[in-house]
Amino acid sequence: MKTYDTIIIGGGRASSLAKKIGALGKKVALIEKSSLGGTCANRGCVPSKLLIGYADVIRNIQASERHYISSKIENINLKEIFEDNNSFINSVDESYKSRLNENVDLYRGVGYFLSNNVVEINNEKLTSEKIIIATGTSPKEPLFEGAWTSDDIFPLKKIPSSISIVGSGFIACELANVFNALGIKTKLLVRGDELLSNEDEDIQETFKKEFSQNIDIEFNTTVKDAKYKDDSFEIILENKDKSIKKYKSEALLYAIGRESNAKSLKLENTDIEIDDRGYIKRDDFFETKAKGVYVVGDAAGEYMLQHAAAYEMNYLYKILFEDKKEPLNFKYMPHAVFTSPEIASVGLTQKQAQEKNLDFVVSKTSWKASAKAQAMKIDYPFTKFIVDKNSYEILGCHMIGPQSSTMIHQVLTVMYIDNDIRHLKEMLYIHPALSETLLPAAINTIKDIEKRK
Repeated sequence: MKTYDTIIIGGGRASSLAKKIGALGKKVALIEKSSLGGTCANRGCVPSKLLIGYADVIRNIQASERHYISSKIENINLKEIFEDNNSFINSVDESYKSRLNENVDLYRGVGYFLSNNVVEINNEKLTSEKIIIATGTSPKEPLFEGAWTSDDIFPLKKIPSSISIVGSGFIACELANVFNALGIKTKLLVRGDELLSNEDEDIQETFKKEFSQNIDIEFNTTVKDAKYKDDSFEIILENKDKSIKKYKSEALLYAIGRESNAKSLKLENTDIEIDDRGYIKRDDFFETKAKGVYVVGDAAGEYMLQHAAAYEMNYLYKILFEDKKEPLNFKYMPHAVFTSPEIASVGLTQKQAQEKNLDFVVSKTSWKASAKAQAMKIDYPFTKFIVDKNSYEILGCHMIGPQSSTMIHQVLTVMYIDNDIRHLKEMLYIHPALSETLLPAAINTIKDIEKRK
């Protein structure tokens, strides 16, 4: 049996944690069943956003008429686009491996627990007083044989001429936008009548209206059957009124959520507990019920976002090796949806604020006052603030429009340092930068508050 200072199960974002611990001169065992870098670098955030870069260029060309410019896309070289994307994915593992130092031993395979402090990998037993679980999640399995998940897109081995995507969340919407923009016949299949149901209702409404202009969407629809035959799927759809529709699609992709990878860990051999969703339970310091065993990132099932996982890794390092005494408190957790239109959000939705019986005001402000926004010649972008009526604290901020994911960081800065919307009113903005749209949004919100006092 080999003894290590730290064992890490999962080589995604936690590979950086292994490097940091190894730099302290401590021996680390890093266990990864596939490519280092995890879902984000190999099958999620990064490769999908690289594809979205192509989609954004195409969308801008397609929209040139509103700027009185006639343009034509003569060719979209799908082969080059996906080869470029696949080339990046194929380089990820070696890139992450090269960052590890001599104190990190990399084990390839599925690691699992024999007891609270013993892990087996490839018939070899490893032990440590500190074990970190960072095993992430996997896409929920498709209901029909031959259908894809997002894991099958990256790298994409065969470019389809048509694709049907099942789902209504951000992964489904981002991929539908990409494939459609690239000229691949795309249909989005949605069980209900909503898209991005976790977003604020005003954001949902605008997004659905704008997104539906580009994407063929079947709402209130379920896939009753799908059989792969002669290089395509024969799909049978059932609408909520029980009507049936049949059609063919070369590819069928399910983007219906993700689930815990905890089953592979054989946690029944330990004191570690899981919740009713299958995610690993932990305390405020990331520790499980097994002393010295910690869980970070998506494996805990809390904030399943890459930036949250990275933050947790850094914080756990401080707890274990810098004697950090305070628990991590994510007071605000931002996110974005990188599609067309783009969305960014932080804090409570209006519905959530109402459910909490908070005393708040809501202000929804168009970006039209900004010359920079006017130059885009689109009408839908807006910023929505939900603000405490008494303290001026920003409870939630929701944006829809180009560069929303960048613009919201200005709001985040105020929220993290001294959460008072009046700072957004008092600060000096570059005119007419797009961020200046936050000024009338803040002014309108403060006016609404003062009217109610």
